[in-house]
Amino acid sequence: MDLTTQYLGLKLRTPLVPSASPLSQNLDNVKKMEEAGAGAIVLHSLFEEQLRQDTLELDERLTQGTESFAEAQSYFPEPKEFKLGPEEYLEHIAKTKKAVSIPIIASLNGSSMGGWIDYAKQIQQAGADALELNIYYIPTDPELTSSTVEKTYLDIVQAVKKAVTLPLAVKLSPFFSNLANMAKQLDSAGANGLVLFNRFYQPDIDLETLEVEHSVLWSTPQARRLPLRWIAMLHGRINAQLAATSGIHNAQDVIKMIMAGASATMLCSVLFKLGIDHMKVVEKEMRNWMEQHEYESVQQMLGSLSQKKCPDPSAFERAQYMRTIHFYQPS
Repeated sequence: MDLTTQYLGLKLRTPLVPSASPLSQNLDNVKKMEEAGAGAIVLHSLFEEQLRQDTLELDERLTQGTESFAEAQSYFPEPKEFKLGPEEYLEHIAKTKKAVSIPIIASLNGSSMGGWIDYAKQIQQAGADALELNIYYIPTDPELTSSTVEKTYLDIVQAVKKAVTLPLAVKLSPFFSNLANMAKQLDSAGANGLVLFNRFYQPDIDLETLEVEHSVLWSTPQARRLPLRWIAMLHGRINAQLAATSGIHNAQDVIKMIMAGASATMLCSVLFKLGIDHMKVVEKEMRNWMEQHEYESVQQMLGSLSQKKCPDPSAFERAQYMRTIHFYQPS
């Protein structure tokens, strides 16, 4: 049974890819992921705020006491004496590359140009096989137009693409005026892959303390419906390869995403809930299902039920929605 797949130009042993999370901060966990059958690993994200904070701390240390006396500049330590926090991320990339043989995908999380460009270069130098840009951008200004928001994404992608030769994936939210057009623009801007979809932080309100509550909300299998729909509609229409994330918990979820057109399927919540070794269960169940249904490879399944190949393309569009509502009978 051939479970290999191509994602970002990389050959993966399986389409099972742990997505960016704190799990990959630990080198032992990274090794366990490879042993459990991961085709690649997306490392935990380096946040734009970390880069900005380190820059501020460096500036503070360089300028501390400069008003004390005119010769203060002669007391400046050399910049190379400072070991900035994000450098640990670069070291982690190098260590993971030595520890495992599967592709390592670094992750940058931010919402503006920030220090991404320079740091993307350093990530490439550290040995990462690819880079995922998690553009976590929530526009809240009523005066901000959709075209301006889209331009922010495109400017970031184009700038990073010019700075590095690494394959580049963009992790998107579903909140665009025309997601299909945005996907096409990102494809033209140089994105090698699109990861659908980012799950934005969703706060709650504690009615006892009357405060905003900060908590992690794990995904459920139902969350896969949104990426499934859009992957099916985008497959074969853009050159960028597609990765599915959110709501992938078992082999059935993985197979559905592949049939819709996903080259890679990313797992996160289920690994926290059931452990890293759950990937072994998912792979075994995938093999069993493929054998029972006479599929010999992942490539044979890829995109077989995308909108372009689906016998009923309207199943992914409004016409099917109207039909479903019309025939639904409550019990």
